[in-house]
Amino acid sequence: MKNYDTSKIRNLALVGHSKAGKTSLTESLLFKTGVIDKKGKVEEGSTVSDYEAQEKKRNISLQTSIVPIEYNDFKINFIDSPGFFDFEGEVLQALRAAESALFVVDGENGIEVGTEKYWKYTQEINLPSIFFVNKLDKENANFNKVVSDLHIQFGKKIIPLTLMLGEGDNFEGIIDVIEKKAYTYEDDEKKEVEIPEIRLAEVDEVYNQVIEAVAESDDSLMEKFFEGEEFSEEEFMKGLSKAILQGDVVPLIAGSSEKQIGLTSLLDTIIKYMPSIDDEAANIGYRVKEDYKAFDPKEDSPFSAVVFKTIADPFVGKISIFKVLSGAIKKDDKVYNVSKGVDEKVANLFVLRGKEQIKVDKLVAGDIGAFSKVESASTGDTFATKDNPIEYKRIKYPKPVLFYAIKALSKNDEDKISEALQKLAEEDPTFKEERNQETSQSILSGLGNVQLEVLMDKLKYNYSVNTEIVEYKIPYRETIKSKSDVQGKHKKQSGGAGQYGDVFIRFEPVEEDFVFDEEVFGGAVPKNYFPAVEKGLVESLAEGPLGGYKVTGIKATLYDGSYHPVDSNEQAFKTAAKIAFKKGIEEADPILLEPVMKLEINVPDANMGDVMGDMNKRRGRILGMEPQADGSQVILAEAPLAEVLTYAIDLRSQTSARGSFSMEFVRYEEVPKEITNKVLGK
Repeated sequence: MKNYDTSKIRNLALVGHSKAGKTSLTESLLFKTGVIDKKGKVEEGSTVSDYEAQEKKRNISLQTSIVPIEYNDFKINFIDSPGFFDFEGEVLQALRAAESALFVVDGENGIEVGTEKYWKYTQEINLPSIFFVNKLDKENANFNKVVSDLHIQFGKKIIPLTLMLGEGDNFEGIIDVIEKKAYTYEDDEKKEVEIPEIRLAEVDEVYNQVIEAVAESDDSLMEKFFEGEEFSEEEFMKGLSKAILQGDVVPLIAGSSEKQIGLTSLLDTIIKYMPSIDDEAANIGYRVKEDYKAFDPKEDSPFSAVVFKTIADPFVGKISIFKVLSGAIKKDDKVYNVSKGVDEKVANLFVLRGKEQIKVDKLVAGDIGAFSKVESASTGDTFATKDNPIEYKRIKYPKPVLFYAIKALSKNDEDKISEALQKLAEEDPTFKEERNQETSQSILSGLGNVQLEVLMDKLKYNYSVNTEIVEYKIPYRETIKSKSDVQGKHKKQSGGAGQYGDVFIRFEPVEEDFVFDEEVFGGAVPKNYFPAVEKGLVESLAEGPLGGYKVTGIKATLYDGSYHPVDSNEQAFKTAAKIAFKKGIEEADPILLEPVMKLEINVPDANMGDVMGDMNKRRGRILGMEPQADGSQVILAEAPLAEVLTYAIDLRSQTSARGSFSMEFVRYEEVPKEITNKVLGK
């Protein structure tokens, strides 16, 4: 692969709903440009982009994949991202590494939830976009309806630059609106034909929409437009590109990746009108941290790059995929990991095409490459030079909302699981793993059940670690609601030195976790035994009398007792304190506490009633509602953790995947009596 100047490089994130045909499109583009001599199929697990074992098994994309294509002396990096919502982190990585988004829409199914979701996001970050309406060769495809629905939902700034020749099985080609020419495709051969006379008015109407959009991009062009003058080719290209960069125009291409129709129109539109990193109005997804001077995305600037994706291959080792934001990097260059403060040497420099590693000697600003075995590199790290230690902000990933408790199936699995999970966490920043100290369970948390099931499969097949899902233990706690006053006496005589400890302790509820106090007078309990009494109480907190849960919110006051000059010792008083603790908690109206979570649930207005009703059934409390600019609502609520462990799956079902939420722990609250009985009965 040859070297390309910055202005000749385009980066597009492929986004859209699952099964819209993103991966199939990249496969067809690879075939069209001669990179491969046979198109692979997703359902056969033979595509360049979906190369990972779990992707082949499930026939869906699970991770970001880089697919560079060379076309007409340009390099286009297609960043293929998953459509399944469990892998949202991968989509965010892809969008951040691109200067524009390529939406792939299914011509039969039209606008689906994935299209809505990522359209909303790209509009928020002002990322230029282009649409490719795919599968127009299918029987129920309806191009006009798709365009009409896009106009209704997203606005008339979405303008088709191509129209269809024929429909469904008879889809044979396209009409290029700008060139005002028609082309048919047969056996992958493109042939110019006459535009049907009945379509001429339609072509003129759409062409005029494009011309108006170009005119509105610049005052001088607007003046020309009103005076009835035609734009030069250079003015037209510059004006349309500017309109696209400003978000005033979103081009749309009709086609079929299966029949290879519309692919050259798509590629031509990309290289002519979509931005490169050095376009002045380009929206770069990387922002400089703190008050450092802005970077200059030119090849002759000081080098800087960000690792936006990590692949932890159990056989090849760690591969760090990065985007060069300024300057250039060459093989064997010494670079500086600004995020870690570590010098590194780049021994292996290459670009990825799926899993294929293509060695290169140089990468310039705007290009995407990779290096391996740079141990300090993690997703989000900035690499630069020590003389120019610029650092870029990290991406904010969605927080985990679904929790699985798992256990290793053998001692051998247990020994390997920690290292394997650490490697998987390097690949997927939206996944977390922790050991809950209160329940002694290993907890996997993520964005959805498919993501967590894939992680468990990767543990098994990539790292030979066998696990199973077990019942999630809620970390309940125990406390008291009233006071008690008890004696704890430990007396043991068995020949020789005995044991004797005697304490009187008052127990009462407090806001703090635990408070120990003493009010002993006259030396009834010598001071040197106070620490032993406190230690006995602290150890007792780990296991309460109700269900063996951790005890909290207790004040214990030692106020009296007795001792034996020979048989008393620290162990005896520690044991006496434990006896007093058990009796004291049981007599002070013990109750069970449960963790309560605060939720922010974003849902379409139409789903409000169902979601609120469901939250009430989960013992939740609605705290308020906040209308959003896009017409959705944010419901603020609180609910017990026990009731929302699988809420991510349920909310997706209730809202046809349009709803989303975040949650965080807020406090512990008393468990209702009927629930307490169920928990303790279990």
